[in-house]
Amino acid sequence: MKFFLDTADLAEIEEAASWGALAGVTTNPSLYAKIGGKLDDFHNHMKRICDIVGPDCPVSAESVAMTRDEIVADGRKLAEIAPNIVVKIPTMVEGLAATHTLAAEGIPVNMTLCFSVPQALLAARAGARYISPFIGRFDDISEDGLEQVGNIVTAINNYDFTANTANGEQVEIIAASVRSANHVTQCALMGADIATVPFGVLKKMVQHPLTDRGLDSFMKDWEKVANA
Repeated sequence: MKFFLDTADLAEIEEAASWGALAGVTTNPSLYAKIGGKLDDFHNHMKRICDIVGPDCPVSAESVAMTRDEIVADGRKLAEIAPNIVVKIPTMVEGLAATHTLAAEGIPVNMTLCFSVPQALLAARAGARYISPFIGRFDDISEDGLEQVGNIVTAINNYDFTANTANGEQVEIIAASVRSANHVTQCALMGADIATVPFGVLKKMVQHPLTDRGLDSFMKDWEKVANA
C-alpha cells in the first residue's frame, strides 16, 4: 500500500517526505483554507508542493468548477503547473464528462467523493487514473465505509481499464477520508492501492504501546551500562 498525505501544509509534507514513506499528496479547498490559503496563490502553492515531493509523487489538486467545460478548462490549467499534477474531480455527471475529455488529452484524473461500486465503475470507464471512495463519511452516518471500499476494490480489480486511463495505467483505488490506523490496516488487508491520510493519522501509524515499552526498557538498560 502507498500513502498519500491529505494536506496542504508544506511543513507536514516536508516532514512526511523525510520519512521516505510518502508516495503522493492530495488536497482540497477545505485543506487549503485551513492553512490560510488565498485563491490567487493556489497554483503557486500547488507548485511548491510538487517541488517538495518530486516528480515521481502525484499531487491531486481539486477543481472547484461545476460544469464539464469549466472543469476541463480548470483541469488543463492545473496540469500546466507540474507534470505530476493529478486533477481531482467529484463523481458526478459533469465530472464524468470532463474526466473523459481530460483523460483523452493525457491528463490524469482522481475522481473523488465516490461512494458506490456503480460510481466507481463509471469513473473507471470515463478514464479516471485514481478513484477515491470515502470511509469516514459513511462512518458519519453510521454505515460501514470499509465494506463499501472493499466492494469497490473487488469490482475494479475484476476488470482491465488500462485502455481508458490517460497513460494506459491501471486504475488505482485510494481509500480516502481515512481517520485511524485501523482504517489503514483494514484497507491494506482488502487490497486498496493507496490510503490518503492526514498527518496526525500518519504519525499514529508509527506508534505502538509495545514499541514505547520496548524503547523505555532499552533506555533503562543502557543507562545501567553507561553508569556502571
